Amino acid sequence: MKITDAPLAVLRFQYRIARFPLQLIEDRVVARMGTEVPARLFYERSLGLLDVAVGNALGDSRLERQGGALAERSDALRRAAQLDATANQVRQQSSADLKAKSDKAIEEQQNARAAKEREVEEARTSAEDRKRAAEEAAAQRTATAKKRADDAAAQRRDSVESAKRTEQARIRANEQKAAAAAKSKLDDAQARRTEANTKRARAIRVEELAGVEKQKRQSARAQKN
Repeated sequence: MKITDAPLAVLRFQYRIARFPLQLIEDRVVARMGTEVPARLFYERSLGLLDVAVGNALGDSRLERQGGALAERSDALRRAAQLDATANQVRQQSSADLKAKSDKAIEEQQNARAAKEREVEEARTSAEDRKRAAEEAAAQRTATAKKRADDAAAQRRDSVESAKRTEQARIRANEQKAAAAAKSKLDDAQARRTEANTKRARAIRVEELAGVEKQKRQSARAQKN
């Protein structure tokens, strides 16, 4: 064990104590917000960047990787929310040409959904890779280190497992929300196309009836003459 390891270990422990109120706010307040609420994304990204900076300064690679994964996830959700907002603006700008606008909106919705799914999947995969790397590194250090502070080590393991379950639950909720939003958009576009087709069919029928009536009047005038 290096002489400098002891002060760093003390600083890491002090940071965990100082970070506890921030985590408490995350669990009690921020977690109750919607997953794409700007305030929540900003808070989680700031907390992740703080973990990255402190982990890098103190040589805590697990904390640095955990913070990086949280910041990347927040960025991915923010970009996805921006894509959804852009798709909503496109739908609100639809004009009289319903079919053309509907086709364009469907294409943009599909692109936005695909981009969002890719970003969520990339964020989830990246977070899992970092967690696996952190677990492997922790296992190697545990195998070579002496047995000390068993109670503290058990608490850290419980904290890591709880964070993993929370993160996985959030990821599943985001995936379900993205799938539901995409289905709702597709259903809305289908309903608009159906309404447009019905209107066109009625217009054609009216024109046909008008033509028949016109022919009847012409035949009647011809018979009178």
